Amino acid sequence: MMDFLNKIPLPSLIILSGIVGGLIIRFIIVLSIKLGLRGSDQTDFINSLRKVKTASFSLVPILVIFLTFTFYDPDDSFGKWRQLFQILLIISATWFLIRVTRVFQDIILSKYDVGKDDNIQERKVVTQLTFMKKLIIVGLCIIGLSAILLSFEEGRKFGAGLITSAGILSIIVGLAAQKTISNLLAGLQIAFTQPIKIDDVVIVEKEWGRIEEINLTYVVVKIWDLRRLVVPITYFVEQPFQNWTRTEASLIGTVFIYTDFRLPLEPLRQQLAKYLKTDSLWDKETQVVQVTDTTESTMLVRALVSARNSSDAFDLRCNVREMLITFIKDNYPHYLPTTRVLMEPVDKKE
Repeated sequence: MMDFLNKIPLPSLIILSGIVGGLIIRFIIVLSIKLGLRGSDQTDFINSLRKVKTASFSLVPILVIFLTFTFYDPDDSFGKWRQLFQILLIISATWFLIRVTRVFQDIILSKYDVGKDDNIQERKVVTQLTFMKKLIIVGLCIIGLSAILLSFEEGRKFGAGLITSAGILSIIVGLAAQKTISNLLAGLQIAFTQPIKIDDVVIVEKEWGRIEEINLTYVVVKIWDLRRLVVPITYFVEQPFQNWTRTEASLIGTVFIYTDFRLPLEPLRQQLAKYLKTDSLWDKETQVVQVTDTTESTMLVRALVSARNSSDAFDLRCNVREMLITFIKDNYPHYLPTTRVLMEPVDKKE
């Protein structure tokens, strides 16, 4: 057995030992956490712990191998191995921290029910967490990449050169990154002042849709016909737009119908009240029938009905419009819009 081990190169032996030792240490840590949580109601935490298992599979063994190589002289043949595993350690640690960031987001979001009707506070938290998670992930990637570059001698010299020429470089970078920085600042402003939130109903560029994604530099609006409208994030701090659900989800829907002047309004009001009692989309708040305008031949009847959210409001408007048209057609067909023509006799003498 010893002869076999002596034939294995020392770096390979260190790597194999580090992998085995790292996996054993990882197993002990995970087992200790599970035993400590046994009997407690920590289902969400245990489920979240599973999401970082894959990242920890590589992190712990690589950490053990790297620490082992640090005991050897960096100037000998082990120096290259140590630098290699230093880079792998940075990559694994960055990956692990990204997974941990996502796990923390999932744990916090699990405490909020976004699916309920009045979900303003929940969507506010989701928006802030989503933006901060993406910002943290970008920061971790930049830090990890910088650490990898600085692990090389050439990278450290390049960094020192950047510091000595920081004045000129800052001007160049500032001009080049002006748009990116403004996007990031707009994203921070949106995350905390919240003119928009995830799942808000908005009208942007005359398109009705919902906020589907808020990224660092752009926002994705899901249009009602499943198209996606991609808008620069600065649009929502520089341009006017409609947000139907900024403070509450409930909405008042409007239905317009042109009729003849002779149509009696009271039967229309009674029919609307009777119908709304049978429609589950109505939130039992608003029901109004009014004449809001006239033309030379018709009057404009407006019905107002309220619903719990924008989707219900749209469907309720369609239902009420169909009901009113059917009611007028069946009961007052002669009071639909009518064109009147006055025929005057012509004087034959002329």
